[in-house]
Amino acid sequence: MQVEATDIAMMRLALEQAGNAAALGEVPVGAVVYRGEEVLALAHNRRETWADPTAHAELIAMREAAKRLGTWRLDGCRLAVTLEPCPMCAGALVNSRLDAVFYGITDPKMGCVETLHHLLDTPAFNHRVAWQGGVLADESLALLQGFFHARRGKDKPGKPTPGAG
Repeated sequence: MQVEATDIAMMRLALEQAGNAAALGEVPVGAVVYRGEEVLALAHNRRETWADPTAHAELIAMREAAKRLGTWRLDGCRLAVTLEPCPMCAGALVNSRLDAVFYGITDPKMGCVETLHHLLDTPAFNHRVAWQGGVLADESLALLQGFFHARRGKDKPGKPTPGAG
């Protein structure tokens, strides 16, 4: 699938959202649901903040977009997300009838678009979602690596925390 300038712009917004997640101590994943150049919803992970195992960036963004549109069907919409969707989010993408998803990096532990499973293009499902990974991958990777590097620094006694004064 071809990545268009709008998809890149939306991924940049998703990266900003991922930064917002990191500032809250959340794993830095951000997502944007859009139709054409219209942003329907922006979101970032909130699992820790909301004590909700389903508060992934993708699900929050899809819920907000559906609310805004007044329908659960997100056909005609796309999603940009910084990390390959997990099984829960990939299933929701299929169920929402989303047209396409663009993501930054693969997730070797939970990725279900291309890494562990191929849920978005499973022929048995009644809908398939087009997808493209590797969109602004370096930026997505840098956010995640920086977050976990800082977290590991805090977890180890005697090691200075990056950015601590």
